[in-house]
Amino acid sequence: MIFRTIRLFSSSYPVSSMCKYFKVSKSGYYKYLQSNQVKDLELRQAIAEIQTRCKYRYGYRRVQIALRKKGIAVNHKKVLRVMSKYGLLSKIRRKYLYLKSSDVLHTYQNLLKQDFKTSKINHKWTTDISYIITPEGRLYLSVVRDVCDGYVVAYKYSTRQDLKLVADTIRLAVKRQKPQGTILHSDQGFQYTSRLYNKLTLGSGLVPSMSRRGTPLDNAPIESFFSAFKSECIYLEKPKTIREAMRLCDEYIDFYNYERIQLRHQAAPIEVRRQKISHAG
Repeated sequence: MIFRTIRLFSSSYPVSSMCKYFKVSKSGYYKYLQSNQVKDLELRQAIAEIQTRCKYRYGYRRVQIALRKKGIAVNHKKVLRVMSKYGLLSKIRRKYLYLKSSDVLHTYQNLLKQDFKTSKINHKWTTDISYIITPEGRLYLSVVRDVCDGYVVAYKYSTRQDLKLVADTIRLAVKRQKPQGTILHSDQGFQYTSRLYNKLTLGSGLVPSMSRRGTPLDNAPIESFFSAFKSECIYLEKPKTIREAMRLCDEYIDFYNYERIQLRHQAAPIEVRRQKISHAG
């Protein structure tokens, strides 16, 4: 009964203090937790309550932390298994599209290594694709962003997530900025390991760089942009059509580049960023 009480209040009081108060050992409490592993159905109910409260925003690691705060100690692998089994996975986490290792054509060294500091524009770029869900279907948004000042150098959108979308975005960025030795960092999505991407980057004054597999923090600047874009625009506006989603892309990126206060970046000289993006098409 004492151990159950400690587990019940472990989210409000330190375990060590409660063990001392009840005159029981911490090791005994943790052995109790290990010997009383939560069964799947009980765990499913606890996870469902957490996900309902946070509107299915949590991935399995955050769910594990939330469970721990409720006094439920469980391995993260079991959390993921139960979430997958009962349809409790996050509904807003983007799935990263990777090819099998046997299908990858080109990979590149991680030249940035999570070093996102630079005082020069067109020194380090990051790129990626995200999507917008509407009742009519998905709209994919491809973006190239300058690490220096956070400026969206180029973007394109399409109802198809294909090589053309990425290639058109790169071509537009190159046309506007005429890079020379610019590092272009991406994840290992199939578009970025393609022959077309390899030919396009190396022939356009770009130096391709690539995140480690399954490591989104390696591409944190572009992840940060998409997070702001969705929370400040898409989740608020909730576009009903593909055309409306396109309009929101245009409006938000214009706002992001020229009006939004950037806390972590200094604005680039006006003469450098003087040409506004009017429409990405």
